[in-house]
Amino acid sequence: MFGDRRYFRALLTGSLEGIASNILADRLVRLVEAEILTRGAAARGQRARYSLTEAGIQTLPIIYALGSWGLDWRPGTDELRARQRLMREEGPAFIDELMAELRVRHLGAPPRQHDGPGPFERLDAASAAAAGQRPLDER
Repeated sequence: MFGDRRYFRALLTGSLEGIASNILADRLVRLVEAEILTRGAAARGQRARYSLTEAGIQTLPIIYALGSWGLDWRPGTDELRARQRLMREEGPAFIDELMAELRVRHLGAPPRQHDGPGPFERLDAASAAAAGQRPLDER
């Protein structure tokens, strides 16, 4: 969800970490029940869209702290490590900026002005550079 994937298929196929479909389905149900996510109503033949709640957005500093610990103590893919390094280098202001952008995308908050690329674009660029690719907006 923090990678701005909002549909089941995107979460399943776009995950750098990799997850089995049955585990993803179970986790999404649990996160909705815990009010970390909401699941939009989907008409027949449409895909349900998941959104973070404010409680879900507030977990970002916790997830960042775990990722920062992992950067020091656990192995990981270059793409994931690059994203975490960027967050660490940019510090708490970046986490605040990312949370504000999540509120825009998931809760309908008014957009904020950015001087240069926004947090998602910077994360994508860091990940792409680590993978030896051009950022998504340049492909």
